[in-house]
Amino acid sequence: MTHTRTGGVPDRTGSASGGARAVLRGGARLRGLSKTYGSGEAAVSALDGVDLDLEAGELAVVLGPSGSGKTTLLNVLGGIEPADGGSLEVAGVDLTGRRPSRLAGFRRDHVGFVFQFFNLVPTLTARENVEVMAELTGRGARSDVTGLLESVGLGDRLDHFPAQLSGGQQQRVALARALVTDPDLLLADEPTGALDVSTGKAVLRLLQETNREGRGVLMVTHNAAVARMAHRVVHMRDGRIESVERNARPADVRDVDW
Repeated sequence: MTHTRTGGVPDRTGSASGGARAVLRGGARLRGLSKTYGSGEAAVSALDGVDLDLEAGELAVVLGPSGSGKTTLLNVLGGIEPADGGSLEVAGVDLTGRRPSRLAGFRRDHVGFVFQFFNLVPTLTARENVEVMAELTGRGARSDVTGLLESVGLGDRLDHFPAQLSGGQQQRVALARALVTDPDLLLADEPTGALDVSTGKAVLRLLQETNREGRGVLMVTHNAAVARMAHRVVHMRDGRIESVERNARPADVRDVDW
């Protein structure tokens, strides 16, 4: 991976394999967070008084059945939608009570998103899909795009359109697009859900690498096996945190199978 601010591969204390110290980024503090959709008898409480701490530079995995609130939690953390109540700080920015119109700048400056179904623009090449993110946000440079795509193994697919790429290649373009703005926190919603095991593990390896550069990563998934590679594992049900576990020694993705 490129686009690390200090280089090297950090451990959880911030020391790097080359002797340098990586800047640990991301992190979040949630207190009493709530989010409700609908009203009256049709109201659904997607988040119900969620308390959660995520450390900077941490790789966290959120597990839970469909409808447990996982994706809503990710959307609120990423500033895609506001919470209805409670307090929220992400990457050192207080988002408590912010209106949707004031969340756009936060997303641009601090967060990258990777989705299950890639969300690439079909009429743009791999290179152009990444370039357009840099242009729209004003962060990152077009001159960095080729190197970034090479770092995710797509140096020979720069001018291919999404329809000419495999699912795994499209997901790697999506990852490069998320990283071009050098976000503090990378949020991934079922990033391997549409991929076979081998391709999914390749994408997870890239997520683990970017986390080892010091960037916070939070991944929502149904795949409990992926939890082995996380520093923190969050279990959700019915809009609430059921439990939080810490892995003293997260597994390398090469040792994760499902």
